[in-house]
Amino acid sequence: MKIMVLEDNRESRRALKELISNISDEISVEVAATCEEAKELLKDTIPFALFLLDINMDMRKTEDTSGLEFAKSLRNEKQYEFTPIVFITSLVNLEVTSFREAQCYSYITKPFRKSEVEKIVRKVLSHQEERQEKTIVVKKDGVNYRIRTNEIISIQAILRGVRINMGKETMDIRYLTLKDILEKIDSPEFIQCHRMYIINTDYIDYVDSVNQLIQLKGQASPVEIGITYKTAIKKWL
Repeated sequence: MKIMVLEDNRESRRALKELISNISDEISVEVAATCEEAKELLKDTIPFALFLLDINMDMRKTEDTSGLEFAKSLRNEKQYEFTPIVFITSLVNLEVTSFREAQCYSYITKPFRKSEVEKIVRKVLSHQEERQEKTIVVKKDGVNYRIRTNEIISIQAILRGVRINMGKETMDIRYLTLKDILEKIDSPEFIQCHRMYIINTDYIDYVDSVNQLIQLKGQASPVEIGITYKTAIKKWL
């Protein structure tokens, strides 16, 4: 799990990086002293799973909220629309604003306590691991296969079975219905958008409401939204 720390104070940056890195070997911490440095870090192909952002990036200016503005820009990125953001702040009056405008996950007040930081990071880490490791077992040609649900892009109904699309690989499973596999997965990320299709909403690139189509990331052709399933898509939107 990759975490970004945006903090203008050098000692606070160092302390946070050391503290978070010691929580787990599964954590990689990237630090930035300015919003410009943070934007450069976003160019990496491996996405961040958590952001710890200082709201006031210039202590000489008490009205500075550049960290909050950076958080709001993250929310405009599809990739980080729901990624947890934790604000680091000594400006108590900005707490309500930060929750409302950037949908922050939580906040840490300065001077921060080690136990407080650890508790938040461990909670996010546990949710991340649980989501990544969720699997289903399907049988093909008498062999049981374990598939990670976060690798499934879509599931299509085919003659006497279903086709599981995992991007570079597809798997045809006989004698299984869309209803059966939806019950197996049992995850809110998966919704049926057509009598022939189930999609993983994490892979949605965009929804064309005019033509009733859904474009999934990395897929050449869009998936049609069936009349019966329009309500489910609207609810997700």
